[in-house]
Amino acid sequence: MLVAITGANRGIGLELAKLYAKNSHKVVALCRHDSEELNKLDNVKVVLGVDTTNEDLSSILEDAFSAQKVDLFINNAGVLSNESLDHLDLDAIRKQFEVNAIGPINMVNQILKHLGENAKIGIVTSRMGSVGDNDSGGMYGYRMSKAAANAASKSLAMDLRAKGHPVAILHPGYVKTDMTGQNGDITPDEAAQGLAQVLERLSIENTGKFWHQNGQELPW
Repeated sequence: MLVAITGANRGIGLELAKLYAKNSHKVVALCRHDSEELNKLDNVKVVLGVDTTNEDLSSILEDAFSAQKVDLFINNAGVLSNESLDHLDLDAIRKQFEVNAIGPINMVNQILKHLGENAKIGIVTSRMGSVGDNDSGGMYGYRMSKAAANAASKSLAMDLRAKGHPVAILHPGYVKTDMTGQNGDITPDEAAQGLAQVLERLSIENTGKFWHQNGQELPW
């Protein structure tokens, strides 16, 4: 199986790359920048200069995949900043929309022609984008951008159903990464294992659902 992962140079993306490579799958790590740990992995092709908001990645993706077809695409890249009503940073909010909401549909649109038959798509988002689950407020840019990502991913699931490509909308858990300041309930390795299990069960029959990495279906 050929697995393509954005943001694979660190955190959850890196652990997903490790996990699939360890299980003898070929991995294409699509990153803006590499990392020492990523470069050490076997069975992983590192492709640099991949900004998920770039509207023309055609030449980079052609070189990345050539004649190979992708069996699983995971859009993991994302950014987070913390805004409150007292400290609104509109530029930071716009940046989160660009990366977290527009980035996933941009990447899926450009990678479609490289997908194999019945290839699966996973969009790593967050339960922070759940309106029904919001009981603490704040985090305006992150919540809004992830809610938009969830809506876009649901549309992708509907649009790609006829093409045979199921889409999973994925919450990795509260993970100890650089993005969270190493705060969290689980490690990136634990998150990656849970996400991989959800993706293993992904099919056209359950496409478009919003999943916690522990297998729980989340509210919108």
